[in-house]
Formats: sequence, C-alpha cells, structure tokens
Amino acid sequence: MQIGVETSKAVDQRRIFVVDEDEITRAALQFMLHDEIETHELGSLEEAYEKGRDWLLPDVFILGLSIVAARGVTVIGEIAGRYPAARILIVAGKEDEELGLAALRAGAHGALMKPLRIEPVRQKIDTILGRAGAAPLVQLGGL
Repeated sequence: MQIGVETSKAVDQRRIFVVDEDEITRAALQFMLHDEIETHELGSLEEAYEKGRDWLLPDVFILGLSIVAARGVTVIGEIAGRYPAARILIVAGKEDEELGLAALRAGAHGALMKPLRIEPVRQKIDTILGRAGAAPLVQLGGL
C-alpha cells in the first residue's frame, strides 16, 4: 500500500498524460502522481496521440510550455479537439508568464507552477477532477 494515498484515489480509473520535452519534469510529475492515478509520461504530442487512440483516453492532459512555444498556442485547441473530455493543464515557471497566460486564454484549464511540489500538484489534480481533497479555489495573481 502506498503511504499517504487514499484508497479511493488509488483505485481511480481515470488517467493523466504528462507531455513535456523536459524529461526531468515528466519524471517528477509521474513520480508525484502515479500512486493516486494512472499516469503516463510522454515526450511528444505524437506519442500522446498514438497512446491516446481508442480506449486509452486521458482525463487530464498536462502539457509542458516548451511544446506550446514550439507549436504555438493553437496546440491547446488541437489537443481539446482530439480529447474533448480532457482537462488541459500547462506546466509553467515565473519566466513563462506571458506564454502561460496566452495558453490559458487559448483554452487551457489551469497551470501547475514550478517549482513543482507534491501536495500542490496532487491538490490541483484533485481540483481539476472534482475529487475529494481538492484545494480550495482561490484566485491568485499571475497564472
């Protein structure tokens, strides 16, 4: 049994795709989330689209801003078109504020802010999935 993981979360049938060119960010998020929800780390959108065929559809799509920078903010709409039921979160640092805000305006549902920490990341996922243990909705400045 995992330490600090509620049984109801550990048996959750939903899944997350973590798509980022940065292997360290992908691995960190996968480590933080895999005990509570099925989490797949992928290095490109093409990998995610291939994995997301047919039955393996993501409920949450976590996207690194390096992909948004390379493809433009229209990639948010592209992902939403392929996975209309998925909630899209971006991973951003303070230095990414302008691009992060553009991604949110383009349709991303929220942001995970660097430096990534286990509890805030898990709370954000709980919030976006409407699960117990969610963080209270508080409007903060910036992203």
